[in-house]
Amino acid sequence: MNRFFNKSLLVVAGMSLVMSACTETAERVSRLDSLGIAVTPAENREYSFTDKKSGFWYGTTHQDSVFFWSGWNISKKRIFSDYQLSVDGKTLKRKSATCIMYPHKLVRQWDNATETLCLVDNYPILYIGMDDIKGDSIGIFLNEDLLSDCQKGKTGVFYTPKEDEANRILLSPAVDNGFIITGNVIKTPAASEGFIITYGTSEECEALLQEFRSNGDVLLKERAERMNSLITEYNPVSSNMEELDKALNWLTLTTDELVTEQQGKGIYAGLPWFNEYWGRDMFISMPGACLVSGQFDVAKQILLDFAKFQDTDPNSPTYGRIPNRANPEGILYNTTDGTPRFVIQAFELLEYSGDTAFAGDIYPAVKLSIDASCINFTDDRGYLTHADADTWMDVKRNGIPGSPRGNRANDIQALWYGQLEAGSRLAELVGDKESAERWLRLADKVRNNFEHDYCDKEGNMVYDHLNTDGTPDTQFRPNQLYCFDMIGDEEFKKKVTRRCWEELTYPWGVASLAQWDSQFHPQHENWHYYHKDDAYHNGTVWLWNNGIAMQRMIEYGQVEAAWQLFQNMNRQALVEGAVGSLSENADAHPREGKTWVNRSGTFLQAWSNAEHLRVWYQYFLGIRPDMMNRVITIEPKLPKEITSIETSVKIGKGTLSYTYRDEKFSFNLSGDDAEIRFIEPEEVNDSVFNDVEFCSPSPLPHYPCFDIYYEPALTY
Repeated sequence: MNRFFNKSLLVVAGMSLVMSACTETAERVSRLDSLGIAVTPAENREYSFTDKKSGFWYGTTHQDSVFFWSGWNISKKRIFSDYQLSVDGKTLKRKSATCIMYPHKLVRQWDNATETLCLVDNYPILYIGMDDIKGDSIGIFLNEDLLSDCQKGKTGVFYTPKEDEANRILLSPAVDNGFIITGNVIKTPAASEGFIITYGTSEECEALLQEFRSNGDVLLKERAERMNSLITEYNPVSSNMEELDKALNWLTLTTDELVTEQQGKGIYAGLPWFNEYWGRDMFISMPGACLVSGQFDVAKQILLDFAKFQDTDPNSPTYGRIPNRANPEGILYNTTDGTPRFVIQAFELLEYSGDTAFAGDIYPAVKLSIDASCINFTDDRGYLTHADADTWMDVKRNGIPGSPRGNRANDIQALWYGQLEAGSRLAELVGDKESAERWLRLADKVRNNFEHDYCDKEGNMVYDHLNTDGTPDTQFRPNQLYCFDMIGDEEFKKKVTRRCWEELTYPWGVASLAQWDSQFHPQHENWHYYHKDDAYHNGTVWLWNNGIAMQRMIEYGQVEAAWQLFQNMNRQALVEGAVGSLSENADAHPREGKTWVNRSGTFLQAWSNAEHLRVWYQYFLGIRPDMMNRVITIEPKLPKEITSIETSVKIGKGTLSYTYRDEKFSFNLSGDDAEIRFIEPEEVNDSVFNDVEFCSPSPLPHYPCFDIYYEPALTY
């Protein structure tokens, strides 16, 4: 049955019929192969692949290794930094290659050879295929800056990584045609079709080599099919805008690249140096990385695995907390916000999946997290207290916080309120009525006090934090946008949204501090004047905050303004910086003579990508499930530029297909039962937002950060 919705609010239950195109294997394969992005030598873009376990490869398309993290990295250890290929002894120079990047492979082409670089899922195997070879032999040379102890074996050459001396790598021809060593170059006949590099003990390296030689085609195909399924079965999209579809596909796949299994299931915070699990980053990223993509079992496992790291020592000063950071070297609990986000995401998973049985599995960690905070970290107003650097603005240099927010940051109170409400709902599901009622009373107390204590109605701002002495901090930061659930005054929230848009939101992203503040730093990295950490949260743009800025604008009918920022981020993913991904940071102000800013921080940041995807599904498409009550609300807010779209999402145990064409919407749900509540889009003309514009660089005549010029420039 197909129901069309136009000019009305309807409820439709139990609808079926999934888009058949999303299930055709041939179309799945062709979709992945259609995402190639040609990169020129002048662009020389960054790229990365992970093996979905603990390894990743990071490089640039046309340049030899020049970065600290370049090359193969496994479990926070650098294995080797780069390689060079040759044909008949002549080096294949990357600067002269034609290069096409795909989500699952890199292809470089010269007149006399084509290179294909791939990783495989779940195994530490690097495949460097070579074909179209015009010559008798091929060769490879590994950079030896991170390697030692070169030894020839029967199947290849062993090296010992200097940062991981307990293991080895084995470099071998892809096809067993023999090899010779000339200097530090390994040569083999052209018929060997490239090279394989494996990692582990000597025995493991040999076994992995034989596995790939026997089943490499299968392993590569399985990887491609898994990636294809994410954009053809879980999140297919086809609109009248080809570039939109391509950007969403790429961002879906590079986000999923960060969903790994290094210490149980988790989400890397970013690459190349945040290849570890950060509680805050992981649970900010979960909706866009797992929930909107329908990967509910993955989300469930991430929550269960991270719950194992909870601080359960009653004598610990961080009792009840979920880790701030977990990596193979240890665990740290030095943040306040990761724990509320953990609880909120446990509840949101149930809203998407309807798997209420999971509440019982996760509830012990939820209860401990809330009760410990009630005992150790709340004040007489019900607020959650914390140290100066225990929020997402966490940088310290020489032990001094770069943007102190103690001891009651506004976003921490919003998260605490969300944690109490989510915890109360979870308590109800498991029959803990006493906790449910107690936590809900505390949530009401926080909400009732917040508007009085934090809202400056005359200045149209929410104070960033309350200091230890109770005085409000008046620096203008984006954190206030996260607090709206505790504020009842809608007109005030609209005015705050507009002010944040015009004073913090540039066309390239949301700054961490208003430019009229004397502590503002126009660029993230300006080493002749200041250390980059001094700018990190004092002006630098954080792309993850684009999500909440767009969400608030869309909620108040400012779809076209939000769409401009969304499209700017799509453009970044397709034509700027790292291929297919969004960076951690950007400058707030362009450099002299430029009209656009430099990207900075990690080149692929999970929460930047994930918040972009979350806003697409939850606010532009308007899909917001509540499968515990068997209801899916759909409130589309599409920009005028989109005239047709066909997509689908996994919800509960089923698939919701979604079509917009000829100004009509149609929705079909198969595989599960739920009411679909459609809210008709309406034109909004709100005087609060008349002539609203992006923030434009307009610096003060002088900033204190430019008082001293350092020569030579500062370093880390």
